[in-house]
Amino acid sequence: MTMIISINPATGQEIARYALDAAADVELKLDGAARAQACWKRSSMAERAALLRSVAAVLRAQRDSLAAIITSEMGKPIAEAEGEIEKSAWTCEFYAESGPAFVGDVPVPSSAADSRVVFDPLGVVLAVMPWNYPLWQFVRCAAPAIIAGNAVLLKHANNVPHSALEIERIFREAGAPQGLVSTLMIQAEQVASVLGDTRVAAVALTGSTAVGKIVASQAGSLMKKQVLELGGSDPFIVLADADLSLAAKTAVKARFSNTGQSCISAKRFIVENAIADEFVALFRAEAEKLKVGNPLDRSTTIGPMARANLRGELDGQVRRTIAAGARIVLGGKPIEGPGFFYAPTIIDQVTSGMPAAVEETFGPAAAIIRAANADAAIDIANETEFGLGAALWTSDLDRAYRLTRRIEAGAVFVNALVASDPRLPFGGIKQSGYGRELGEFGIREFTNVKTVWFGQAA
Repeated sequence: MTMIISINPATGQEIARYALDAAADVELKLDGAARAQACWKRSSMAERAALLRSVAAVLRAQRDSLAAIITSEMGKPIAEAEGEIEKSAWTCEFYAESGPAFVGDVPVPSSAADSRVVFDPLGVVLAVMPWNYPLWQFVRCAAPAIIAGNAVLLKHANNVPHSALEIERIFREAGAPQGLVSTLMIQAEQVASVLGDTRVAAVALTGSTAVGKIVASQAGSLMKKQVLELGGSDPFIVLADADLSLAAKTAVKARFSNTGQSCISAKRFIVENAIADEFVALFRAEAEKLKVGNPLDRSTTIGPMARANLRGELDGQVRRTIAAGARIVLGGKPIEGPGFFYAPTIIDQVTSGMPAAVEETFGPAAAIIRAANADAAIDIANETEFGLGAALWTSDLDRAYRLTRRIEAGAVFVNALVASDPRLPFGGIKQSGYGRELGEFGIREFTNVKTVWFGQAA
């Protein structure tokens, strides 16, 4: 394949074709990134912060056109695409304001005349990014990496090539030095050779667990730093004393935003038996308010799935779960006609071992799992190979805190929607990956945490 083909998932029609980078193009981008980073690491924090503020300004000024590109390439409703751009701009501004302090020297009392921890940039970071949040996923990696003094090479998912090229243009228009942020138009199988280049110091990947393991093994064999944000099967735990109306409304957002195509979407709704029937009825009533349709129409709340094969995989998971004994409450099938639409789906009576309970369902399908009590609900929540996010709904906040410490996940939200926030670290455990993005911890992932010790003067 010599071209990357962009398909509109709402119509199934081709949008455009893009040429792949030749070997000479890849070499120029690698060399440019290394040269840019060699200068950038000597730049002042004021210069780095100014660049990120400029990127935020460009994002906001061009919000409408950028949102239209995102929606046409991967299908999310236009209002959600606009929200993605705003979140990206906010993240740039956050790191412009807070990043310098996060990587400032930290004095540490010791027997030395002076001892401190400093944070030096690693170099060129390869960012291997997914299609579901084409701008945000990259910005949450790049903003902290850049403020820390690194350069970033982007290998984006090949179903969002226009978004990938726009990212490079945005940074260039904002005043980034040539090569500091570059987009590689390459195939997935070429990632290994780029990662193996001595000019690349580290890799950040957001994607499936299967792909994460491949990249991790490659990076590990090269002794290169990795941050991996992988799959998830997030539990949404509803205890008997929860505000069921609010929980049901939030459950719809947690499962069906971005057409359910998010690693931190709630996927398993674990509900105490005593209130399960009531919750399912409320959940269904709220889900029935969703409007499936043209994602460029502002009244649409569910767009198409991003690709035909993804819709096929989800439908197979739903069918296998029903065959195993679960019950369809809502939806449960593809929507006929052009595009890759799938009906918002709720499956009740899901039990351990069924596909919807053990596999990551990356689309608009929610699995209801009933639990005898709170302890059983926590056990079911942890009965997964994943550990990205979790939500817990209860009115007893003292008990909630105790239960959060038992939930195996990188983040637990009580009576709230699980979401990434630039002020807080984000990442998972188990098969959901390792390392952290965002917050103070995320910015330090791609630095050399160096001890500097001054002995007594002679």
